[in-house]
Amino acid sequence: MFARRQSALANHAGSPPSEGTKLNVRALLALLKKPPVAVAVAGLTFLGAASLLILAIGDPRAGTPTGRADVERPAPVERQPISGAEVFGMDTLGAYQDLTAPGDVDAPGGEAVITLPGSAQVLTGPVVRQAPAAPLAAAPIAGLSQPGPNGPLPVIATDGRTPFSAYARPFAPDGRPRVALIVGGLGLNAPATRAAIEALPPEVTLSFVPYAEGLQAWIDLARADGHEVLLELPMEPEDYPQNDTGPYTLLANSDIDELDRRLNWLLGRTTGYFGVTNYFGSAFIASDTSMTPFMQRLRSRGLAFIDDGQARNRQGAYGRASANRVVDEAQDAASILAALNALEATARANGQALGSGYGFAVTVATAVRWTQGLNDRGIQLAPASALVARSGVRRAS
Repeated sequence: MFARRQSALANHAGSPPSEGTKLNVRALLALLKKPPVAVAVAGLTFLGAASLLILAIGDPRAGTPTGRADVERPAPVERQPISGAEVFGMDTLGAYQDLTAPGDVDAPGGEAVITLPGSAQVLTGPVVRQAPAAPLAAAPIAGLSQPGPNGPLPVIATDGRTPFSAYARPFAPDGRPRVALIVGGLGLNAPATRAAIEALPPEVTLSFVPYAEGLQAWIDLARADGHEVLLELPMEPEDYPQNDTGPYTLLANSDIDELDRRLNWLLGRTTGYFGVTNYFGSAFIASDTSMTPFMQRLRSRGLAFIDDGQARNRQGAYGRASANRVVDEAQDAASILAALNALEATARANGQALGSGYGFAVTVATAVRWTQGLNDRGIQLAPASALVARSGVRRAS
C-alpha cells in the first residue's frame, strides 16, 4: 500500500496545477466583504500579530517580581520507647531544668524556709559549694578487685582487707547522737550529680546509678570531694515489667546462673564503692530464693547492703543497715525538712538514725541547709558506713 501511494505522489510532483486549483481573486474579495468573515479575519490577524510580538521581545511578564520557595515537610519524628535506664533516672520531673551546664555548676539556690527543732527561722541566699574536703583514697585500691566478665569485681584481699573497710569514709564518733543521709539516683543527670557532690557535706553518702555513662569518673569525683559512695542495684518491683528498672534488673526467683550474670554485670560497672543499695525491689526482697544467695555473694565480697527500709528484716551481707525513712517522698522543701527533723529526733532517741533521698534539687538544697546547723544542735553528721552493723546485725531501727 505504502509503495503505491509513494508512486502516485511521484507522478504528480512535477505536474502543473490543474484548472481547479487556480486562485479566484474576485471571489475571495467578495467573501472578505461579508461582515462575519471580516470580523473573524481581523481577530485572527490580531492574535497572529501578538504571537509574533511575544516571539520577538519575550514574555511580557518577565519584568514582574516573582518568588519561589521550596517547601519541605519535616520527616515525622519516630518516638523511641523509654529505656530502662531512663526509667531508672531521677530527673523525670525536670527538677534540674534551671541548673547550668556541667563545668559551670553552682549548687541549687533560692529561698528555703527552715524550721529547726525548738525554733523557726528563714534562711535565704544561694546554696554555695562546700569547701573541698580531704579526698578519699583513689580507686581501685590494690588487692580489692579481680577481673570479671564485664569489669573488675570487688573481693576480699588476701590480707583480710575488705572493700567495705577500704572504701568507707573514716569516722570517729564523739559520743553525740549520729545521723547519716544517703542521696542517690546520681550519674544520669550531670548538673544534678555535680550539685550533689559539690554542695553536700562530705559526710553525706552518695549512691550512683549503674547505667550512667562515665560512672567511674563520677565516683572518682565524689571520692575526691570526700564522699563515700554506694552502687545502686535495680531490683524487681511488684509491678515489673510495667515499672521497668532496666535490662539488668535482679529478678525474683531467677535461677542462680542468671542472678550471677546480672549481679556481676552491675558490680563490674565501677570500683570504689563500699557497699550497694536497692533501687525499688519489693518483689526481689520478698523472695527467699533470690535474697539468700544475693546476701551470700555480698558477704563473700566484703560489701555492705544498705536498703531504703524495705529489707529491714533481711540479714546477711558483710554489713547491714536499713534507712529509718525516705526523706523526700513528697518533693517540697517543707515536707523534706519535716522528714529530716523527724530523722534528727530519732537520732536523739536511739543514738543514731539513717535517712535516704534522691538527688532532686529541692532535696539537695534543703539537706544542705539542714546539715549546716546539726553541730550546733548537738548532732554529729556521720557517713552511712558508720551506721552499718557487721555480720548482718541490723543497727539502724
